Amino acid sequence: MVRQPLKKHVQQELFRHGGKRKGAGRPPKGKRAGSPHKKRPTLKGRFPVHVVLRVKAELGNLRKRDIYKAVRWATITAAKFDAFHIVHVSIQRSHVHLLVEANDKTALSRGMQSFEISAAKLINAAVSKRSGVRRKGQVFEDRYHQEIIETPRQARRALSYVLNNWRKHREDQVGEARTWKVDPFSTGVLFNGWKELEDCPVMWKWRETYEPMVVWLPKTWLLYEGWRRHGLIKTSEVPSVRVVAVR
Repeated sequence: MVRQPLKKHVQQELFRHGGKRKGAGRPPKGKRAGSPHKKRPTLKGRFPVHVVLRVKAELGNLRKRDIYKAVRWATITAAKFDAFHIVHVSIQRSHVHLLVEANDKTALSRGMQSFEISAAKLINAAVSKRSGVRRKGQVFEDRYHQEIIETPRQARRALSYVLNNWRKHREDQVGEARTWKVDPFSTGVLFNGWKELEDCPVMWKWRETYEPMVVWLPKTWLLYEGWRRHGLIKTSEVPSVRVVAVR
């Protein structure tokens, strides 16, 4: 029996691989994968960015001193990029918030890549030392979430959200943290926009054993000055759950 040749459209369906079609491409990984694999928006240097990095669930609670030190060293590694600056950091149980400035989306991508690689190695080393079992492999979920900040109101909301995020998660009610006005797992001690410091000539004094994060002073107008149009930030503010960064 002579086989009839397949119709052209059937051949295309049988032998087509990859390409732009529904369901194509590498699927997000993990129970709570990162942001969808969409093209990153264009970024202009005058706009800072709020970045959220979610970590693998098996790492457990990130709010530990050895993890803090690991992230701190990663900020030092990322500081070698002139086109990328980390301005603020906040470490929560399952994710890390960053407020960053970058010349463009390429600088943002390279700076974040450097930070993530360094942080992953250092966090794995810290977990391995603590547990006595070597941990290697992926630390962060598939992709980071980003929100480009374009207005003074948005900038103030992002600053309050990042620096007071521990209050949203009630970490301010846990153990020794009750004695702190600002989150010890953040750059809150370096922030000069607290309402409580409005009439003070100096910043709060931190404990001799505390090593603050190594970050940059803001250079964008929005993070340096613009956000102040909507008022200084109180240490007691609890970020709204309606903010899109982490739900």
